[in-house]
Amino acid sequence: MKSTNPVYTGLPTTIFEVMSQHAKAHGAINLGQGFPDVDGPEDIRRFAAEELVAGRNQYPPMMGVPELRTAVAEANKRFYDLDIDWQTEVLVTSGATEALSDCLAALIEPGDEVVLIEPLYDCYLPLVRRAGATPKLVRVTPPDWKIDREALAAAFGPKTKAILLNNPMNPAAKVFDRQELELIAELTVAHDAYAICDEVYEHILFDGRKHTPLMTLPGMRERTLRIGSAGKTFSLTGWKVGYVTAAPALLDPVTKAHQFTTFTTPPGLQKAVAYGLGKGDDYYTALAGDLEAKRDRLARGLSKIGFGLVPCAGTYFLTVDTAPLGLGDDDAAVCEKLTVEAGVTAVPVSAFYQSDAPGNFIRFCFSKRDTMLDGALDRLARWVERLGDTADA
Repeated sequence: MKSTNPVYTGLPTTIFEVMSQHAKAHGAINLGQGFPDVDGPEDIRRFAAEELVAGRNQYPPMMGVPELRTAVAEANKRFYDLDIDWQTEVLVTSGATEALSDCLAALIEPGDEVVLIEPLYDCYLPLVRRAGATPKLVRVTPPDWKIDREALAAAFGPKTKAILLNNPMNPAAKVFDRQELELIAELTVAHDAYAICDEVYEHILFDGRKHTPLMTLPGMRERTLRIGSAGKTFSLTGWKVGYVTAAPALLDPVTKAHQFTTFTTPPGLQKAVAYGLGKGDDYYTALAGDLEAKRDRLARGLSKIGFGLVPCAGTYFLTVDTAPLGLGDDDAAVCEKLTVEAGVTAVPVSAFYQSDAPGNFIRFCFSKRDTMLDGALDRLARWVERLGDTADA
């Protein structure tokens, strides 16, 4: 038989699915996969339920229902002072991953280059390669996750069509500072490139930080596509409602890619998300505050056990250094042992790099109930204690 597409043929199953299956098989507490273990606000869910029963359930407008597109534009103004025309500059997609796929399919041509910063969320490279582009990788590494200015500048060139930026960054839990964003903007403008900005964790920043969209920097309004997600903002990851904000000339081809991918997104969910985006500041403050408390709860426990802490500025994820416990430099093997022997599942950070990854860092997800976090910490503490007893014997 003729060959299938080489980008996807033989591509391994995502590390999240692999580790989740291991967790199920061994009865482990799963702190690997990044989703909350409780659903989001009940009033938003009830709004959706009422819309499903009483509202129309046929095809909504291809670009999204007016209520949600208007709400996205208003949120851009409210949080970032961006003036957005909801009719020409907002598109609703079936999740942020579809938005990423649409943006790349619409903008990238064979032979283009796309700058990416690793560690990478797992869909980025396949989508870039399937669009026909060559990825140009720049890395940040724990514990400081700092951008190397020279390396980033070297990644840009005459073939650069876009940079794909995840901020706040999964899995690094890094929030790019103003100086780093200014460098990215400077290089993007200088090379007449686009910026595809995955900002799904925009409302989940800690320690008083505020999100700064790259779109707000000088020269970036007309060349940036900003992607948001109801899944992260309202802890409703299964709804798969995303949205793209971009200037009309950029959004138009993305809209066409969306038209021939999913065409639309469930209208009842869209209207419920529109309702949610209008929530008061107290909701957004509590969202970040509650997750910050969970981060601190897990961090204290892991530090007490002996793991080395890596800074976590936002998102759902905390990276730790396993070296202080002498667990070796194969993070995948460490995660396997944790699952089988300790009954707690994490994800190896090396899975997010293409090559030459640091081998002593693993990632835990803390967007879970406190009882689950405490249960995981108890299991890990007892496991490490057993390791010590074995070593002393």
